[in-house]
Amino acid sequence: MKKLLSVLILLMYVTIVNTQAQESFVIAKNAKIKMVGSGFGFTEGPAVAPDGRIFFTDQPNDRIYIWDEKKGISLYKEGVSRSNGLYFNGKGQLVACADEKNQLIYFDKDKNMVDLYKGFDGKYFNGPNDLWIRPQGGIYFSDPYYKRDWWPKNHTEIQNVRGVYFLSPDKKITRVIEDFVTPNGLVGTPDGKILYVSDIKAGKIWRYNIMPDGKLTGKAFFAPYGSDGMTIDNRENVYLTSDMIYVYNSMGNLVEKIKIPQRPANVCFGGKKRNILFITARTGIYTLKMKVKGVN
Repeated sequence: MKKLLSVLILLMYVTIVNTQAQESFVIAKNAKIKMVGSGFGFTEGPAVAPDGRIFFTDQPNDRIYIWDEKKGISLYKEGVSRSNGLYFNGKGQLVACADEKNQLIYFDKDKNMVDLYKGFDGKYFNGPNDLWIRPQGGIYFSDPYYKRDWWPKNHTEIQNVRGVYFLSPDKKITRVIEDFVTPNGLVGTPDGKILYVSDIKAGKIWRYNIMPDGKLTGKAFFAPYGSDGMTIDNRENVYLTSDMIYVYNSMGNLVEKIKIPQRPANVCFGGKKRNILFITARTGIYTLKMKVKGVN
């Protein structure tokens, strides 16, 4: 009897494991990865607008495009100061990391580029790369150094630290991380209390507590990948882009791997219901329907 019971328990366990292996925790049932755009130079910086459309950059060609789940892809603007990372602020303005002149900018309602911030400690930034705007206001952005073809030949690294900065709502700038090799992707939780930041060259993701004044405390290792871009869903899962998309829960456990035909660069959720995972991957754009929804 005990032997039979052990066999039954083992069979039940195998059945549960197989069921979990077949059905994703985050991807919608029977959903397939779709290519919705191609022929770009290098796609980056996706940001969801309040209406669910996604704006993304083609930095080598100096353009920003819009993806609409019904209308497809259209050009937003050409000549965008080599914008990279994008994010919408509380006013509905599109904020960009623009490394043609190494600064933060935003686009007004007429698509005009407006300087937001130019430097730190009397010097220009190295080249702002990715950003996240916390719900309480204030911008976190990474400032690594990637030599660009559009810079003068004698251009050198400006800041002596490849850091992460916080620009407060009253325009006070603070360097909040200065011990990374090369900071890149970052994203915060919707309550504004946790920030995840990638040290892409070191191959690590770090988690921080966000203080009311914007400073970071409690640095803790989160995941063993150097991510170019990141996003979060409504179950607090964090999506990382490396050789594929890796999904980690808030405890730092890997829950999903998503393979993309091209190496992914960045990712966010969009669509009217925020249930479409939008992936920028080198020369292509891909989408995937999800069970979960985006919160950023």
